[in-house]
Amino acid sequence: MAVSAQDAMVRATTLVGSPVSRAGATGRGEEVGRVQDLVARFADDGYPPVTGVLARIGERELFVPVKRMAGMGSEGVVLAAGEEALGEFERRAGEVLLCRDVVGRQLVYIDEHHRGRLVRASDIELAQRSGAWVVAGIDAGPRSRLPWRRRPRHARIVDWSHVEPFLSHVPTSRLGLRLRWLVQLHPGDVADLVEEASPDEAEEIIRAVSEDRDFEADVFEELDEEHQLELVARRSDQEVADLLSKMAPDDAADLLGEMDRDRREPVLALMAPAAGQRLRNLLSYNPQTAGGMMSPGGICVAAGTSVGDALERIRQDRELPETFDSVLVVDDDGRLHAAARLLELLRADPGQPVASIAHPDPPRVRTGADLVEVTLQMADYNLTTLAVVDDDDRVVGVVTIDDVVEQLVPENWRRRAEAADD
Repeated sequence: MAVSAQDAMVRATTLVGSPVSRAGATGRGEEVGRVQDLVARFADDGYPPVTGVLARIGERELFVPVKRMAGMGSEGVVLAAGEEALGEFERRAGEVLLCRDVVGRQLVYIDEHHRGRLVRASDIELAQRSGAWVVAGIDAGPRSRLPWRRRPRHARIVDWSHVEPFLSHVPTSRLGLRLRWLVQLHPGDVADLVEEASPDEAEEIIRAVSEDRDFEADVFEELDEEHQLELVARRSDQEVADLLSKMAPDDAADLLGEMDRDRREPVLALMAPAAGQRLRNLLSYNPQTAGGMMSPGGICVAAGTSVGDALERIRQDRELPETFDSVLVVDDDGRLHAAARLLELLRADPGQPVASIAHPDPPRVRTGADLVEVTLQMADYNLTTLAVVDDDDRVVGVVTIDDVVEQLVPENWRRRAEAADD
């Protein structure tokens, strides 16, 4: 449940430096110290509860739990009893110092459209709800450089339910980004976060997604080359081999091709023989040609295969790209003769032979075709997948539209998009 506008609100940075006072006969009494920070428990879901404040009282830094407070607000903290029973602060698992650990740092923000980006917490909004103080949100607006201006002129409050903090820099908290939070995003959005984050933040994101090996592979496929290499450099050969085994073959081959030669063969040797050989075959092609861009295989069927059987092949093939759109009809030697679009298969009688609805002599390119030839073929025939054949016209793979677009996007467009996000 979101914190309502009627809840009492106070900012974390407003409290820091405010007085800690004894309770007097008519309210606030003698000042005994100053608030240094606020402590909240982040271990649970929902709005983190404030468990107390860190206060400088005399020469000691003491922990004031909420049960020892008679009140807390923008004017400071009032103790319910004397400070003599207060103990020194010892951070417990799941506890975070709001100003020291969160304010001024980046967080992951997921909007209502499930798009993610990084925002910086210039302050933290606290709300009093049902008598308890909770972390309600962050101010993601620019942080004022003027010490007397606590609230930026253009505050932008983001509800806490839409953000997730980086906490690996607080090892005693034993907390980090949560996978169940990141899987709300498209792998491409997670990759964008990794590329925008600091090295430590990027590692924390990847550590979270590594709990789901398939999702991790999807994210790696979307990362730029620089970040891929930085991240695999921190992994063992076995970990890299496991990752490559989960990635799409063309993306895995691209990553492997950028790795140091001395490391490439040991990693391949740790993969299943068939998967390793498939990547060796892809590495033999120039990466700027159809052979270097293609994914091996595709759905190839004999002329007599029924539509129903072809559709079942599609259902069973977990490695098909999302842009898959055609079934290829080949002879006994694997030579390409015809192709049937996926939409045509879905509309046809399941008992019909695929050959009866397939188009003869479909477009194709040789493994050595360059980007221009591949692009023109796909544009001329309105394709999202294009067959790649060897010199004997045998199907060796397919090029997908996403790989072509990736090659066509100029680098300055990426820089412009990053600048727009900032």
